[in-house]
Amino acid sequence: MFENLKDGLIVAGLAALPFAELRTAIPFAQGVLGMQPWPSFFWGVLGNIIPVIILLKGLGPLSEFLAVRSPRLQEMLLRVFARTRRKSGVVEKYGWIGLLLFVAVPLPGTGAWTGCFAAFLFGIPFVKAASAIITALVILGAGITAATHSSLTAIDKLIP
Repeated sequence: MFENLKDGLIVAGLAALPFAELRTAIPFAQGVLGMQPWPSFFWGVLGNIIPVIILLKGLGPLSEFLAVRSPRLQEMLLRVFARTRRKSGVVEKYGWIGLLLFVAVPLPGTGAWTGCFAAFLFGIPFVKAASAIITALVILGAGITAATHSSLTAIDKLIP
């Protein structure tokens, strides 16, 4: 798993980015870097967990800071929150399991970053939100890893 630390850190960095996350990092790891399934899963999930902790701990203080010091940045943050609120009705309705499903189901506009915004908006406590999001990332990561590996294996058999 640690035989190529540089590739692992690239995958983790890609997984940490909003809009890329696991859906991009794991296929990139296996398809482009030639990484095996388990290391791609490990580095992808690890990379996607890092911003979760930072966002869940930092969104409250950041929002308060921006409200006082930068109305323009606060306005941008409020637009992101409004977009998140429109997409995250399942979180509001079902709480922990809703947050888990919101992050684990690979639909456009969902994922760990948006899940963190939703948790903040709906006042879900840190431990509860982190446990739901991290559980969802493990589930989603396993699915993406398996799907990517299966697809690449099928392609290898079709194209000699």
